[in-house]
Amino acid sequence: MAARILIVDDDPNIREVIGFALENAGYSISTADNGLAALEIVKASNPDLIVLDIGLPEMDGLDVCRKVRRSSEVPILFLTARDDEIDRIIGLEIGGDDYVTKPFSPRELVA
Repeated sequence: MAARILIVDDDPNIREVIGFALENAGYSISTADNGLAALEIVKASNPDLIVLDIGLPEMDGLDVCRKVRRSSEVPILFLTARDDEIDRIIGLEIGGDDYVTKPFSPRELVA
């Protein structure tokens, strides 16, 4: 069974690029365009990995990460345009497992 990856980004083009790359690599994907929808999907489907943007409508990615961490240890990879050192530190300290900045290489992300 393919690993299930949840892609959370408010940009439909980013979701499409990441989804295409991950599906071609054999993963099963689901997507959300805001933080609240992401939490519902996490609760309903228990993904194996979350690729999470920070700048989201409804609830930002940092708050999504905090809420997920209350009940799950699912790996979280932040994928965001925020590239300051303090942003990376905060993302990792609140429970993120990795932090990739935009622009990014889809091939690198899949690896």
